[in-house]
Amino acid sequence: MGLFGKTKAPDPKEAVQHWTSAIRKEGFKLDRNINQIKREEEKVKRSLKDAAKKGHTDVCKVLAKEIVNSRKAQNKLHAAKAHMNSVQMQMKNQLAVLRISGALEASTAVMSSMQQLLKIEDVSATMRELSQEMTKAGIIEEMVEDTLEDALGDDDELEEDVQNEVDKVLFELTAGEIGKAPLAHQESLPVPSAEEPAPDEEEDLSDMRQRLQALRS
Repeated sequence: MGLFGKTKAPDPKEAVQHWTSAIRKEGFKLDRNINQIKREEEKVKRSLKDAAKKGHTDVCKVLAKEIVNSRKAQNKLHAAKAHMNSVQMQMKNQLAVLRISGALEASTAVMSSMQQLLKIEDVSATMRELSQEMTKAGIIEEMVEDTLEDALGDDDELEEDVQNEVDKVLFELTAGEIGKAPLAHQESLPVPSAEEPAPDEEEDLSDMRQRLQALRS
């Protein structure tokens, strides 16, 4: 608090440095999440190959869909990293402007990137706080999170597209014995007498799906 109860306005340079530091930390968090998802994906791949050897095609299809979802989650986080890098670059520009004019300037590039980052659950809380600070500083305008539109965008993906990706994963990981290559035909594995997975396999499958879901949420 300053004199007469007034709060001292934050120094623009310090504010920019604070935003850059906070975004960098969130980027490290995304890197950890991406690596965790990759490790879980590798476990699912091994389980899929084991299930393929036993002829459990139904289990393979479920695991392949988990791999597709895992890759989608990674792509989403990589996109978030790209938006963070864009904001950090724009913060450097803000410091350059500050040295010349003595004030920060509005930036549509920062606003666009921050709008996208608000949709990423892993970093949305921090991005929301930084957006409010940037709005007060005049760098961006007040933003409203369009969470409904984002959610609908995920649900609107065609099931056919998902199935195509699943087929590609199956073809890739079973040396073409299950699934389809882009221009190849589908072949089925020999079906053993006991098609149903063993109880232990069902439990392992459930555990892996829960871990992947936790990392994507």
